[in-house]
Amino acid sequence: MRLNELVKTNQKKQRVGRGIGSTKGKTSGRGHKGQKSRRGVAVKSFEGGQMPLYRRLPKRGFKNFFKSKIATINLSNIQKFCEKSKIDPKKPLDLKSLISKKIINKKYSKLKILGSGDLKTKVDISTNYVSKNAKSKIEKIGGKLTLVKD
Repeated sequence: MRLNELVKTNQKKQRVGRGIGSTKGKTSGRGHKGQKSRRGVAVKSFEGGQMPLYRRLPKRGFKNFFKSKIATINLSNIQKFCEKSKIDPKKPLDLKSLISKKIINKKYSKLKILGSGDLKTKVDISTNYVSKNAKSKIEKIGGKLTLVKD
C-alpha cells in the first residue's frame, strides 16, 4: 500500500442548491426544465417512448390455485420415526396422525407414500397415493395398506 493508493473515506455528502460556488447551485445538477428536473418525479422503466423492457418480453408461467397440496414421505423416513418412537407401529398411520405429531406440515391435504429405503416394522398405513415400489415393500413385510379416496 502506497500513499497514492489510499482512498478517502471521510468525504461529506455534496449539498445541492447552496449557491453558485458550490458547483451544485441553481439547477442542482438537474439541467434545465423537463420532467426529470422537477421534484417528486421518478420515471421508472421509461425508455423515452421506446417499448419498455417489461412489455417487450413475453408473459410466462402459470400458478394453479386449485392444485391440491400433497405431502410425500419415504419408507426410510417412516422407519426412522418408528425407531425414534415418534410413530407407534401398532396404531394406524395416516395424514392426521402425522400432522398431529408434527412430522408433516398442516398445509398439506393429501399424503403419498414413496418407496425409497427399507421398512422393517409392520405398519398399517392409510394414504391417498402410493408408489408401486412402496406398495410391494409394505405388503412384503405384512403391513396393511388402505387407499383413501376424497
